Amino acid sequence: MSYKNLILAAAALLMLSGCGLYKKYESRATVPDDVFGTYINAADSGSMARLSWREFFTDPQLQELIDSALARNTDLNSARIAIEKAEAMLKASKLGYLPSLSFAPSGTVASFNNSAAAWTYSLPLQLSMDFDVFGSITTQKRKSQAVLMQAKIREENVRANLISAVAQKYFILQVLDRQLEILIQTDSLWNTSLETQKALWENGRTYSTAVNQMESSYLNVKTQIVDVHRNIRGVENSLCALLAIPPQPLNRNAWGSSELPECIELGVPAELLQYRPDIRMADYAMAEAFYNTQAARQAFYPSITLSGVVGWANSAGAAIVNPGALLLNAVLSLMQPIFSRGKLIANKKVAQLSEKDMQQKYVQTVINAGNQVNEALADCQVAREKHNYYHRQVEVLHDAYTGTHELMDSGKASYLEVLTAQETLLNAQLNEAMNMYKGSQAVIALYVALGGSAN
Repeated sequence: MSYKNLILAAAALLMLSGCGLYKKYESRATVPDDVFGTYINAADSGSMARLSWREFFTDPQLQELIDSALARNTDLNSARIAIEKAEAMLKASKLGYLPSLSFAPSGTVASFNNSAAAWTYSLPLQLSMDFDVFGSITTQKRKSQAVLMQAKIREENVRANLISAVAQKYFILQVLDRQLEILIQTDSLWNTSLETQKALWENGRTYSTAVNQMESSYLNVKTQIVDVHRNIRGVENSLCALLAIPPQPLNRNAWGSSELPECIELGVPAELLQYRPDIRMADYAMAEAFYNTQAARQAFYPSITLSGVVGWANSAGAAIVNPGALLLNAVLSLMQPIFSRGKLIANKKVAQLSEKDMQQKYVQTVINAGNQVNEALADCQVAREKHNYYHRQVEVLHDAYTGTHELMDSGKASYLEVLTAQETLLNAQLNEAMNMYKGSQAVIALYVALGGSAN
């Protein structure tokens, strides 16, 4: 090849590079500043976003259940299979640079006018190779890489949601256990009050209506105990489904045996972004759309293919004995689209619009992430602030119930006052337990909002 031809070829390649056919994806989406709002404290270098799920959830029984779910859950295993599929497709796209080789033997037999049959056969090796002059193979490889990364991030997302779901159901069981404990204690206390009322009625110091009212409230507690037992069984069954095991009782520690992490200081928004699977997946979805646009543009350019055949053959039964006369064929072909009834133009337009749409969805994903972080953090703060109030309320109402019961025993208070004190105390105890549960739910929501942990 002359120097002139080399210069022309180099110039052509530079032009192709300049028109963007070989260009790699670079994120071009912009997001609002301070998307995570003013709740975020950037002073903490040990951000919660870096915590592993074991640091989030330190209860040994819960960790054991999460480990079991990560090993057995069918949805998570399906996500892992999707990764293997994407890896296989990426491997195939990388092999696109290599030539294809196939063996296609054929044979015929012919007889003319009752003559002896003549056998003709060929044993060719067919080779075909596409030259990636306009980057179509490279684009397909990069697109497959983006698809693989989406599959991996999707698996991380399923994993984080699974961990949060197991933790959520575990904490529901703990709060139900706490409610059951409160109701059993209340059952004992109200049974004592009922016996007292019966004794007063037998001695003529109160009316039968007081006994009936007290017994009605006592029986209401009994029904609540039955309901809590049923709820515990239902949550255990749903948790077993996540673990992919038959329904069975599950071991758990009492509420408060393990501390949840403080959710005050979180780190800067830019740091949080890299841990969100949905944001990372949206970014790779933009990459996939970008390479789809590249492929649509490359469809306007010619494809160059080199194909060849080498092998052995005979001619009407005469074997070839001269190696130099072996079957040999080589073809260099070029296909340049000229008119495709508007399909290429339409495909390019659709790909460009899809890429623009992915950019819009990326921005919305980031905005939703910021809102989710702020909501979870606000719930954490509210639950913590209300905890002390609920705890003090239970202490005050317990003293009020005890005092009212003593006054009733001495005839200085009516059964209605005792009944009101009992029910108010029970409601306060249940509200305290529920607020503790809401606090744990807020921490779980914050764990998911920060993207979960891959560790």
